[in-house]
Amino acid sequence: MQEIKIYSKNSTYQKFEVLKTNRNKRYRYHEFLVEGVRSLNEAVKNNWEIHSFLYDKTNLSDWAKDMIANTHTKINYCLSAELMRDLSGKEDTSELMAVIGMREDCLREVSLSENPFLVLFDRPSNRGNLGTMIRSCDALGADMLILTGHAVDLYDPDVVVSAMGSFFNMPVVRVEDNRELFSYLADLKHRYPDFTMLGTTAHKEKTIWEADLTVPLMLMMGNETMGLNKAFKDACDILCTIPMAKTSYASSFNVSCAASILMYEVVRQRGGKG
Repeated sequence: MQEIKIYSKNSTYQKFEVLKTNRNKRYRYHEFLVEGVRSLNEAVKNNWEIHSFLYDKTNLSDWAKDMIANTHTKINYCLSAELMRDLSGKEDTSELMAVIGMREDCLREVSLSENPFLVLFDRPSNRGNLGTMIRSCDALGADMLILTGHAVDLYDPDVVVSAMGSFFNMPVVRVEDNRELFSYLADLKHRYPDFTMLGTTAHKEKTIWEADLTVPLMLMMGNETMGLNKAFKDACDILCTIPMAKTSYASSFNVSCAASILMYEVVRQRGGKG
């Protein structure tokens, strides 16, 4: 495997910087920069396309050496310790980073389970919430997370980090055209006659535990500030609420917290099989 040494902030190094900081450049190159043992292990395990590894050759653990030796890449880059430190987003500099290819967004290519459970997140605007949503979907057995509308960048480093290794294990599909989404949902309704779209509301509707969540299901979660847009809310078969203590000052949950509660109830009703 070809290895290129970089000891200055040349044009190649500057590309690595923009992969971390510039959304438009990430999509131009169709690549993103990843660091962290858990994330890299899961990316390799789940067959993401690793384009390059970045490392300081004088500071590699056995794990990093094995990863470099046993993972197919196009080209690797050996950086100085100082450049690795400047590029790393961690207090303790990562010993290994990777440039990874983005995956294409295609709803119909995601394999669904026998009793599908999908989650939709409409226009997420907070990187931490999106990362947490990905992690919860992975932990609680969702088949897919769908992102709609103008949203925070899925491949932003903060999203990847907050999702931890779940980012590379959980199918996440971005849908820009709602017509494509509604066509897909119509097909699901045809394939699964009892397929149910469930949205949340702060108003006193049916409580979440009164709803039948054992059927093929999509949970629709709204934007942190504006909630679920009208088209999605109107498409819901059921609107439910998460009851709160009568003595509570809080009137709502954080969206990723609410989603985790709802997904846990799905798993509970389905007999604990996530």
